Amino acid sequence: MSTAKTEIKAVKRDQYDMVIGGQSTGGSEGEYFVTYNPATGEPLAKVAKATKADVDRAVEAARTAFETGKWKRSPVNKRSRTMNKIASIMRSRYNELVELEILNSGKSLSAAQGQVMQAIEDFEFYAGAIVSHRGAVNPMPGPFMNYTLKEPLGVCAQIIPWNYPMMMAAWKIAPAIATGCSVILKPASLTPLTAIVMTEICHEAGVPEGVVNIITGDGATVGSYLAEHEGVDKVAFTGETGTGKDIMAKASQTLKRVTLELGGKSPNLVFADTDIDAAVDGSLFGIFYNTGQSCEARSRLYIEESVYDAFMEKFIEKAKKLVLGNPLDQGTHVGAIISERQLEVIDGYVKSAEEEGATIALGGGRAKVDGFENGHWYLPTIITDVNEDMKVVKEEIFGPVVVVSTFKDEKEAVKLANNTDFGLAAAIWTKDHAKATRVAGMIQAGTIMINSPFSAFPGTPFGGYKQSGFGRELCIETLDLYTETKSVVSYTGSRPLNPFNL
Repeated sequence: MSTAKTEIKAVKRDQYDMVIGGQSTGGSEGEYFVTYNPATGEPLAKVAKATKADVDRAVEAARTAFETGKWKRSPVNKRSRTMNKIASIMRSRYNELVELEILNSGKSLSAAQGQVMQAIEDFEFYAGAIVSHRGAVNPMPGPFMNYTLKEPLGVCAQIIPWNYPMMMAAWKIAPAIATGCSVILKPASLTPLTAIVMTEICHEAGVPEGVVNIITGDGATVGSYLAEHEGVDKVAFTGETGTGKDIMAKASQTLKRVTLELGGKSPNLVFADTDIDAAVDGSLFGIFYNTGQSCEARSRLYIEESVYDAFMEKFIEKAKKLVLGNPLDQGTHVGAIISERQLEVIDGYVKSAEEEGATIALGGGRAKVDGFENGHWYLPTIITDVNEDMKVVKEEIFGPVVVVSTFKDEKEAVKLANNTDFGLAAAIWTKDHAKATRVAGMIQAGTIMINSPFSAFPGTPFGGYKQSGFGRELCIETLDLYTETKSVVSYTGSRPLNPFNL
């Protein structure tokens, strides 16, 4: 395990406030909560704690900004330039943002670098995408013309999780403001810091006051109130499936538009005709990247029987070489678990697997990392001898834990892959392009990876089937989720219409 330490520069502040109506502000009751560094367990900063009154303030600011129309009526090219400026400022502060993301989330340096860069590229992508997002002219009979307009939806509440703090903030904010909407972002209480900084950067780049607001606090209180608030037109949520169901129920009372990107239990299918070494490397990344704390982590590994032994020998040996250590070190592969509570959840799942008769082929407990003894660390864990009824196979663990089974043929592989309530992602490893295309078409998931572990790029739709949610983010189609389509029917004839013939 890595023991080398990298000097931490003082990029963080001791206190972070909310941003409402373009102004930094504390909560209405003056309370703050503490956010921690998961790698060390030490306090990192205090953050303003929002109340329902603060939610009302944020909704009012967002509504005022939207109704006055300064941003939504801005020419598309002006909004595009502003979004490119946001990206430019983020690029200039790239190292600072990466470091702050690591300190607040415990993720490895390489993971944070990739995620902050994608957040930047998200703004650049939507700066370009919005320019071509327009209505259409449709054919009609006789002296009639029909055209459609794409108009911003309104005030959007956006609730994001702790596993990808800055990237998820960009996924939400960028398409919403590109269309002219106003937003209220609610980051996870465990990881609010980079989202706050991103909001400040939006204003520095020229986004008008009230268009981008951020409130911080308890999700059960603040997030829930946002979902039911009458002044909110849309809720976009990324997180756990149970919470998503609750948000959907609350939003239904005022018929808000809803986008949900929820949990996953993604399958990883390794066929005998694949490049075994490539499949091993891709499968390691698919589950242990971001410490397994990914909604689309490929946590169910299915291997064709004839190559099971050869694959597992290499898979386990390489997993042993994964480095846990200082998240700021370039050589660290696996970072810290977000909190002690989440670590206990992960360990509880692993213990349940043992109790149900599974075999812990690797890992299966807390990790000790020199210099980070008070942090939250868990060993990369591989569980074999499982069956489809076990909790570890059916439920999302959200940690560095993979369960491994075999399949006999293509038909069984597809059946096993679809044997889940979720449908966020899946990976296929084979040299047979026809087989890959055939299997991809039969798997019930929103994103299918063929001979690659990478699932999300700006411009590629991301979202789920079944209980993994609905709506697609990260793509041009996302803009439709933040707009209304207005249909205008115009009569162009020379004589007045007289339908009743009076």
